[in-house]
Amino acid sequence: MILKGKIIKYNEKNINTDLIIPARFLTTSDHHHLGMHCMEDLDSDFTTKIKKKGYSILMASSNFGCGSSREQAPIALKAAGIKCVIANSFARIFFRNSINIGLTVVEFNNIDEFHTNDEIEFDLRKGIIKNLSTNISYNISALPDFIQDIIDVNGLIQYAKRRLEKIRRIS
Repeated sequence: MILKGKIIKYNEKNINTDLIIPARFLTTSDHHHLGMHCMEDLDSDFTTKIKKKGYSILMASSNFGCGSSREQAPIALKAAGIKCVIANSFARIFFRNSINIGLTVVEFNNIDEFHTNDEIEFDLRKGIIKNLSTNISYNISALPDFIQDIIDVNGLIQYAKRRLEKIRRIS
């Protein structure tokens, strides 16, 4: 799978799930509502920037998604228009919750080489990320095929449904 997009970058470490989607907005499970309030305690203009400037890749420092294990955090990012989060490191449960809902997450150590507004392209199966703004490519850890398959079908539930359909057809 090849993804292209424009970066919005935050250099803060330890961006926790309460910054991604503040608890006061967890009164509903409506994805659109969660997306409207995504990151607003960190950047009150986040959703406006996503829409007006066409950002679809969020880049952050280390330990992104730490804090509570709320699944609404990756849901809010995805609903706001983020296709992928790239960070030095992720909280384990955030990483797993992101995959479960079909949000691409990539660990990458060279985030200092990238800036807000850079255009990037990456191939997760081959493990290559290219900064189209500087024409420099980097190797990244490729996601295992089964994780990429989960993301490709928009999350674990769809992946499980498709696997069950295959099994039923074979039986």
